Amino acid sequence: MIGKLIFTRLILAVVTLLVVSILIFWTAEVLPGDIAARVLGRESTAQAREVFRAKLHLDRPIIQRYGIWLGGIIRGDFGQSLVNDRKVVDTIGPRLKNTLIIGLVAFALYLPVTILLASLAAVYRDRPIDSFISLLTLIGLSMPEFVSGTILLFFFAVAIPIFPVMALIDNAKSPLEALRILALPAITLMIIMSVYAIRMLRDNLIEVLDSEYIRMADLKGMSRRQVILRHALPNAIIPALNVTSLNLAYLIGGVVLVERVFSYPGLGSLLVDSILLRDVPVIEAVTLIVASIYIFANLFADVMTMILNPRLRYG
Repeated sequence: MIGKLIFTRLILAVVTLLVVSILIFWTAEVLPGDIAARVLGRESTAQAREVFRAKLHLDRPIIQRYGIWLGGIIRGDFGQSLVNDRKVVDTIGPRLKNTLIIGLVAFALYLPVTILLASLAAVYRDRPIDSFISLLTLIGLSMPEFVSGTILLFFFAVAIPIFPVMALIDNAKSPLEALRILALPAITLMIIMSVYAIRMLRDNLIEVLDSEYIRMADLKGMSRRQVILRHALPNAIIPALNVTSLNLAYLIGGVVLVERVFSYPGLGSLLVDSILLRDVPVIEAVTLIVASIYIFANLFADVMTMILNPRLRYG
């Protein structure tokens, strides 16, 4: 039963990705202006522009161009960058690696912080510690990424120079130095991701802790820690999985502002630069990668929900 459900979700994810690829390609192709004139310069000859258009298949109908582009992607070929004439894969590779690194560090901070603070707020609800955690999450929800990042930058890189102002991860000479460089941007991402998840998980935990089977576990003499870890959290965490999946997608595609604040050489800043330079192949490739991660992160959340919820697994 669960295998059939997972297969159905997988097919739906692939179809969704195909539709998204069509939208991405069409949107990039209808950008205003002449790509040939933008890349070759205004002083280029009409003949040179025609050769350039033929090289990029711009002289063909849009449906044929989409088929050529999609066929290349299936083979692992995203085309050539219009700015540096390198393969798009070679251009994106180092930036994607940097974004994955900062994403892993931020997510490694996000999980324990979210679970710990949500559990404390639920167990000690309506007490000072719950009010304090709620105040922190409200402050975090009210501040955009660039504000949180700028505040951390001012206090811990300017006023108290513990961390570097610019997160130039490529210059790190050791893993310890890399963690020091990543600290502020990773903490910024962690704050943005965790504030909403903490509130949702807290409410779910309170509802679960008031249920009959939790009271039965208490009556059996189980410690509060065992009750929370073995019974409450596995059931309360199911509704929060969708938030976590969105946070996974945000880590890859929504870090543009954070990367800009800390001058971090990641995928988000590459996308912004490519849009400014109208490097269409890079724009299409980066957007498709972000969309793929977003779609399959939601697929992961659906699968985990089925695994953790027997009613969905067997119903």
